[in-house]
Amino acid sequence: MTERLKPAEDKATHPRAPEPAPAGKTQLVASASPYGWDAFERWILFLDTLRERADNMIAHERQGMPPLLDFDYETLLDARTFKRPANYALLRITRAGEDCWEDCVDEAKPPVIVIDPRAGHGPGIGGFKHDSEVGMAMHECHPVYFVIFFPEPMPGQTLADVHFALRAFVGEVARRHPNTAPVLYGNCQAGWAATLLAADCQGLTGPVVLNGSPLSYWSGEAGSSPMRMLGALTGGSWAAHMVADLGDGRFDGAWLAQNFENLQPEKAVWEKYATLYSHADTERERFLEFERWWNGFYTLSREEILAITENLFIGNRLEQGEMQLDAHCTIDLNRISNPIVVFASRGDNITPPQQALGWIARLYPDTAALKAAGQRIVYLTHEDIGHLGIFVSGSVARRYHRAILGSLEEIDALAPGLYEMVIAEPAKGTKGKARKADIRFEPRDVADLGIESDDAVLEQVARVSRINESAYSAFLGPWLRAASTPASADALRALHPMRWTRTMFSERVNPWMALVKNAAETMRETRQPLADDHPAIRAERALLASTGEGLAAWRKGRDAWVSLWFRTIYGNPFDGIAPALRNTQATTTDTPTDKE
Repeated sequence: MTERLKPAEDKATHPRAPEPAPAGKTQLVASASPYGWDAFERWILFLDTLRERADNMIAHERQGMPPLLDFDYETLLDARTFKRPANYALLRITRAGEDCWEDCVDEAKPPVIVIDPRAGHGPGIGGFKHDSEVGMAMHECHPVYFVIFFPEPMPGQTLADVHFALRAFVGEVARRHPNTAPVLYGNCQAGWAATLLAADCQGLTGPVVLNGSPLSYWSGEAGSSPMRMLGALTGGSWAAHMVADLGDGRFDGAWLAQNFENLQPEKAVWEKYATLYSHADTERERFLEFERWWNGFYTLSREEILAITENLFIGNRLEQGEMQLDAHCTIDLNRISNPIVVFASRGDNITPPQQALGWIARLYPDTAALKAAGQRIVYLTHEDIGHLGIFVSGSVARRYHRAILGSLEEIDALAPGLYEMVIAEPAKGTKGKARKADIRFEPRDVADLGIESDDAVLEQVARVSRINESAYSAFLGPWLRAASTPASADALRALHPMRWTRTMFSERVNPWMALVKNAAETMRETRQPLADDHPAIRAERALLASTGEGLAAWRKGRDAWVSLWFRTIYGNPFDGIAPALRNTQATTTDTPTDKE
């Protein structure tokens, strides 16, 4: 396949006007306009890319959905064999590109443990390509370990089981590197999981890096996060409980992925595919690389999803110091003495900076209290990258993650206090990499964060959620659990829109796609794309862009109405009109694509 793609890539790089159709082609093709034939070829190539995505998805599922890492590794610990089993495992990265462990690892440097989020998709977001968190840690010569999880949870698996598995992993890494404390590198949901390790009754040493990780679920204006509002309007945690019951005790991660796409449909269901169609000659490989990870849907146990919704998203018990890990330990963020680095983005509407940073002001009323606690907290913010871009963008990895990992010694040497990590614009010729001279730590006051929250409104949401959850558990839940079977759960998973809209293009499911495959292979051999400055191509791309803008306008209007209904139900509706209107003017870059 690679040899077939190369001629097309060369022609895409040096486009020229199409030659007249050969005599062997049909009269329809021979008489088609250059743009019409080019559009038809791109449509076939577009469909063939969707076919390959579907085949990759099915093949990955049949292989057991192994982690999608661009690095060689070995398995050190499998928590499924623990006394308290969990579907997690600890890997050691053994090779990065042509370099093996012995060639590029400095054993004197602290080991880095990258923990990927278990929030619907499989592991790999921190290392599914070379320019990633794993790649940057290897570039900085750190020993690198990676925490993965398997598609299905263990029966009755709880958050406490996962927590003790992660603690065992950290203990194993610490045993292998006794002279330096491990660095916990947590992405999104895995960020608060790493925080639990540092805040539990035993605590850990070593820096904790939180990337796009929510710890303050009630921070910020109550109507500022679309996901929070939608969760409140559906009545709270009972909906997740129902989905898990229909799944025979398993919560299908495809629902979380669908919620993410619904946040910005102009990106997820239009722009991504419009870009693939309009650049069918050059976007194929990048599209398929990211979609291999995006379309691997993992499950959570009923116990896990309920604990997450009740303790974190709705209950906000982590920030309040009320999250009980087990009968003997309640999580208290005040116990954390590790240096903490928080990386957030103003373009992230999943974990906005308010939710990533708000806990600081809750724990420490002023900077003096922070210093008195001996704590060092460093934060850095990106101006516009979306939630996924924090983890998967190559340019973000080269500039921000490499800067974080390369500055661990400087962070450890800082005096107690709050600092903003400022990275200057990269010099020409550095490919976006941050040099030591480009990085500085500027002291900040806790008051500078300026984070407020509508606790009264969100407490009302939590109260309604508890009432609905009690009613569901008493009346509807037992009937659904009695009616659900493994077969019915499998059928519901197969019929989920996030699956069948992909698998319908597979050659294994749709025999007609074999014709598309054969036609695409032939077209790649002879294709001569129109130049980018062709008037018809420019008009087409303008139409695609304007359609995306129209969907964005519709989405902003939808969010404004959702915000208004949220305020009508849970608070004063007139308080939410101005913020809702302001939100319609805001633009973000949250999109399930790998944007550089």
